[in-house]
Amino acid sequence: MLHFQNGNLTVFKSTLFQTTTVIIETEQSIIMTDPNWLPEEVKEIRAYIDERLGDRKLYIIYTHSDYDHLIGAGAFPDAFVIASRAFHHNKRKDQIVDEMKAFDRMYYIEREYDHSYPTVDRLITTDNDMLKLGEVTLKFYLAPGHTEDGLFTIVEPYCFFLSGDYLSDVEFPFIYSSYKDYKRTVKKARSILENYTISYHVPGHGNVTDSKEEVMDRLNFSDYYLTQLTTDFENLEDECRARYPFFEGMKESHQKNYDLAASKLKNKKR
Repeated sequence: MLHFQNGNLTVFKSTLFQTTTVIIETEQSIIMTDPNWLPEEVKEIRAYIDERLGDRKLYIIYTHSDYDHLIGAGAFPDAFVIASRAFHHNKRKDQIVDEMKAFDRMYYIEREYDHSYPTVDRLITTDNDMLKLGEVTLKFYLAPGHTEDGLFTIVEPYCFFLSGDYLSDVEFPFIYSSYKDYKRTVKKARSILENYTISYHVPGHGNVTDSKEEVMDRLNFSDYYLTQLTTDFENLEDECRARYPFFEGMKESHQKNYDLAASKLKNKKR
């Protein structure tokens, strides 16, 4: 459903996990992220695009390869796809498509398109990689840690910050690939916030904000969480429970974060 709209920035937010789809309209193009989740939600996004696209080109930035962020990809076969090199070389492509199909089977969901893993047209291989689309410049930063193939995007001159599954106001950090990389990515996010005057921040799950204080609070808690995870796990759980209203549904991920981080630190000491 429509969550936020201001000027050329529109954000849809799914009923499931508050997963976001960003749409940015420019003179020459429409830029989108991560079309998702349920069939009627994807239809609404597709209809919104079709109503406005005209002779402009559609670009989709995939922030990472978790299946919930790709589940609407099949509805946009005409899009020019932008993603990280790690996204392109993901060895789990078939498994991710299977996860989409399994989700639909579990809930008896029918769609008007077939599930597929997106074919990348523009690979992002390094920080500060840029793509100019008319009056807009997309600046990219690799963001591994949540997954190996995460991607940050700054949209200039508007200074929109699209952070994928980082800096959420409804989720603590979910570490699926690397604790060490996640810490580095949070440090990178801090550098971005110090070097840009962000007008709007859109996370992959949760709410849009135009408040610098709110974005910094999300960042600082992510940093704090990663530190406390291996030093004060039990108290951190209580803090997360107080901060995030859906914590009980995410508690298993909190334990998995600890197990992954503790394992890495234990191996480091050997």
